[in-house]
Amino acid sequence: MKSCFYFSRLTSVLVLAIGLAACGDHSLLAKDDTPVLGEKNIRNLIPSRVQNRLSWAKDIQQIMDELKIERSKQNVCTIIAVVDQESNFVANPQVPNLGRTAVEEVNNRLEEKFSDKLGERLGIPVAKYFQDVLKTQPSKENSYLSQMKKVKTEKDLDVLYRQIFDYMTKHYHVSAFTDAARLVGQDIAEKMNPINTLGSMQVHIHYAKAHERNNLNINDLRDDLYTQNGGLYYGIHRLMQYDAKYSKQIYRFADYNSGMYSSRNAAVQQALAKLTETKLDLDGDLLLYNKNEDVQSAKSQSEIAINKLFAQNGVVITAKQVRSDLKKEKEVDFENTQTYLALKSQYLEKTGKKLAYAIMPQVVISGPKLSRDYNTNWYASRVNTRYESCMRRAK
Repeated sequence: MKSCFYFSRLTSVLVLAIGLAACGDHSLLAKDDTPVLGEKNIRNLIPSRVQNRLSWAKDIQQIMDELKIERSKQNVCTIIAVVDQESNFVANPQVPNLGRTAVEEVNNRLEEKFSDKLGERLGIPVAKYFQDVLKTQPSKENSYLSQMKKVKTEKDLDVLYRQIFDYMTKHYHVSAFTDAARLVGQDIAEKMNPINTLGSMQVHIHYAKAHERNNLNINDLRDDLYTQNGGLYYGIHRLMQYDAKYSKQIYRFADYNSGMYSSRNAAVQQALAKLTETKLDLDGDLLLYNKNEDVQSAKSQSEIAINKLFAQNGVVITAKQVRSDLKKEKEVDFENTQTYLALKSQYLEKTGKKLAYAIMPQVVISGPKLSRDYNTNWYASRVNTRYESCMRRAK
């Protein structure tokens, strides 16, 4: 995803340090006296079937140092497990039947997608023009549609979409529409590009944009994500750059699939459901969000349940304060809010038990890149199996 490998035979930190030095790696120790791994040790933790293991290991070490992530075996194996699950350590992996799936999406859902993004008034005519462009440009003999059928990787399809939308922004006259400004420059290309998760760790483009390095424009950022180092950088950042008090790594793997702190927040929903005898989706989202990940004004069932619980039990926290606290649900600071602390107190008082810090979120995974629908438990369990295999190699 063949050199000296001491982990399985070493019995003490001292001997381990000597062994690491013999392999040419740094014999550093973390704060808890566990070894800090060097690139050769990281290479040995990457599955042996992976090509260029040392190159991947060098990038992992460099990125962990850049992001100030301790190179413990737990952290390294967490990263390795996710990379292996998402891409088997291929920077720009081929996706089976990608071309056929892309063409089916265009044929079956084109107007729906454009209308969803641009509104019906603009979306329907633009979708029809898009379909015409697909069939006739850049030539009928080598149309974008025929090129789409042949794509093998996400980058192939991504670049093709960029070419199509670039053509549209240069040739489609939209002066008759009040929303014409939406088609200026790269806006329509980025708005309509269906390739949202990219690279060897399948990072969402919105996350990469929010944490972009090197002052890249959007197309260069997309290209960077398809490189070995770029895919790792944004994936490791997304996976590791937040503090959560999880007792097991499987919850971090669940978060990687369903959103930061979704495992913690699902535990909140489970407690609310029990205390209020309300049926709640344990999806890890305490608020409602639109497709741009902005908070909606409407109250979620979880927010309604919290307000109900506090009202019934004389907890003096206003609905306005609850909403303010819930807006921190994607942060560790949520655990210090009045709402979270009051819920912990209520749960202990009513059940005699401590509020669970995390449970497995119940989220269905679907998309054109998947052969069928899965759920977060399936994903997290698969990654966790890879993590445990890596940890066994590290002993």
